[in-house]
Amino acid sequence: MKQEQGLVVEVYDGLAKIKVGRHAECTSCGACPSSRQVMVEAVNSLGAQPGQRVRFALQEQDVLVGAFVVFVLPLLGAGLGAVAGWWLAPSLSLPEAQGSVGGAVIALVLALAFVRSFDRRVARRQEMKPVIVEILTD
Repeated sequence: MKQEQGLVVEVYDGLAKIKVGRHAECTSCGACPSSRQVMVEAVNSLGAQPGQRVRFALQEQDVLVGAFVVFVLPLLGAGLGAVAGWWLAPSLSLPEAQGSVGGAVIALVLALAFVRSFDRRVARRQEMKPVIVEILTD
């Protein structure tokens, strides 16, 4: 279990939005919209309030699964779609290059739709969210 610290900025429905400073693992990625801080939604079982500094824990396997789905799956989809398009192009009376590009685009769009669906499902599941394990300050 990986643990991080952050500042609670909002509390609602048993959850807390926590502002977390970036750490060494995030500096080179650039995937998050904020350059210095990210917002994390965590289960607030300890009743933390806005303004309190907290420590929260998250399952490393959930982070790995999420990273795979967001970053690797669309690339795999586009690659497999390109190969499928190349293979199917002659039967569709298309040049192989057009079939590859078309297959890659179609597979990429489908993979991105899956990523969006996955994100919505995960957002509703409490067991996949980080959990506040300690209130550090008031």
